[in-house]
Amino acid sequence: MSDDDKKPGLRSQSWFGGKGAHGFAHRSWVRSRGVPSDHFDGRPVIGICNTWSELTPCNSHFRDLAQFVREGILEAGGVPMEFPVTSPGETLTRPTAMLLRNLTSMDVEETLRANPIDGVVLMMGCDKTTPALLMGAASVNLPTIGLSAGPMLNGSRAGKSFGVKDAWKLGDDARTGLATLEDMEEAESCLNRSHGVCNVMGTASTMASIVEALGVGLPDNAAIPAVDARRKVLSRMVGRRIVDMVREDMTLDKVLTRKAVENAIKINAAIGGSTNAVIHLTAIARRMEVELEIGDWDELAKEVPTLLNIQPSGDYLMQDFHEAGGVPVIIKSLCEAGMLHGDELTVSGQTLAEANAYAKCLNPDVIFSVEKPFKSHSGIAILKGNLCPGGSVIKPSAADSSLLKHKGPAVVFENQEDLLKRVDDPDLEITPDSVMVLKNCGPRGFPGMPELGMMPIPAKLLKQGVKDIIRISDARMSGTSFGAVVLHVSPEAAVGGTLALVKNGDMIELDVAQRRLELLIPAEELEQRRAAWQAPDSPAKRGYAKLYVDTVNQAHDGCDLDFLVGMTGSDVPANQH
Repeated sequence: MSDDDKKPGLRSQSWFGGKGAHGFAHRSWVRSRGVPSDHFDGRPVIGICNTWSELTPCNSHFRDLAQFVREGILEAGGVPMEFPVTSPGETLTRPTAMLLRNLTSMDVEETLRANPIDGVVLMMGCDKTTPALLMGAASVNLPTIGLSAGPMLNGSRAGKSFGVKDAWKLGDDARTGLATLEDMEEAESCLNRSHGVCNVMGTASTMASIVEALGVGLPDNAAIPAVDARRKVLSRMVGRRIVDMVREDMTLDKVLTRKAVENAIKINAAIGGSTNAVIHLTAIARRMEVELEIGDWDELAKEVPTLLNIQPSGDYLMQDFHEAGGVPVIIKSLCEAGMLHGDELTVSGQTLAEANAYAKCLNPDVIFSVEKPFKSHSGIAILKGNLCPGGSVIKPSAADSSLLKHKGPAVVFENQEDLLKRVDDPDLEITPDSVMVLKNCGPRGFPGMPELGMMPIPAKLLKQGVKDIIRISDARMSGTSFGAVVLHVSPEAAVGGTLALVKNGDMIELDVAQRRLELLIPAEELEQRRAAWQAPDSPAKRGYAKLYVDTVNQAHDGCDLDFLVGMTGSDVPANQH
């Protein structure tokens, strides 16, 4: 152990280094776990922030991975301290895991600040746990490294790969009688064959890729399958590396910079990443006090092609992505093309370019080149117009290209209940040229902004062979979803945004190339409707939900609670005995 390990600058020493009753009490209680004396001699104390939960299936292997992280910390001369935090899982949490993202970030922030922790490993998997843990850690600004869950193994059904996108299509077939209940039950075990997050480029794998792009995770963090032994090795190396990061005083602000955020936006475009990344990265950046506006997504990524042929934008699955070379290939390709800030520092201790220089594409059918990309346009476009003055998002790479310029009459659903009640009504007045509009599913209106944006195509249209239709809402959609879906309309309907004023039959114009979304009614008519609009009653009456509704920012500002934006740091008043 070096002399540097004993320097008083380690936060943990203000708990464990005292010679009087203060230090005695802290050491004594920890000794109940069988900790030897030399663990208090000035070694870095490393928190293992674990989102393991049986209620979060994507993260259900974290007990196992945490042991490998622990081994790495001990090998490097650190002291591991594992602790749990709130673990919102998208598959089971109601009304939506997004409602709890900010609560989890508060849990992380306050736990890190309040305890004798010098550096932290963030164990994150299912969609909201990644941004939540990064948001909380950013507000404390300790040495921080991310470890993602990894994707589940490829699904397999009838001798073919089977992903979440295929499951969505099977669900549509069931609604129109082309698939049976037995088909659906059989597909359940075909899709989820192991621990891990969704096996497509959904939000979980998108955010894991962004962890790599930001330089907050080691190379290969995103795509090694959850049950692959190489993820256990990665976990061990993460444990070793965080100890060195503490010794180097590599706090999170030295990695998570404006240029790193720009890199993440460009990587998201190249992988055809989830639209949810817009909200999550904005919230992370603003916790780190890095400026990021919704328009930056267009400005920074407009020249970046989509390189990855993966569901839901393409054909392959996450296991195929790993075997083709993973995120390091994407990073290396964009660095060599001059599209990334390759000189940005990463938690590996190397620059982004240096850390990924070894990468090699092993399957050009999965990972395309910059010169001959999979798709020429980037994965996410930001729209503006009188229907969304604060902005909205669409994922062109996952939409029917014929719908990216469209004008049609609105078919309006006032809320989720209205949608579910009428969408399969054979008397619903709707055609393939219509524009489906869903209101009151934004941050405050639901509350929590659920993944309802990919409204089901009405059964009567599915029976006509319609595979896509324009859908507009203030909701989000799962990163596993696809279609000509406009999301995150801001301001939302519940706060009086223009979306609240749309009526059946109103003409709406979408022009993705021009980044426009317009409600085609006279300005005078719009203002008359606005004057007559009445705010709906809040759906939240008490507890955290009320705190959320009362303080949440709009989608274009990251949906963080307004009083959480920014950084407090790691200082905490000492407890005097």
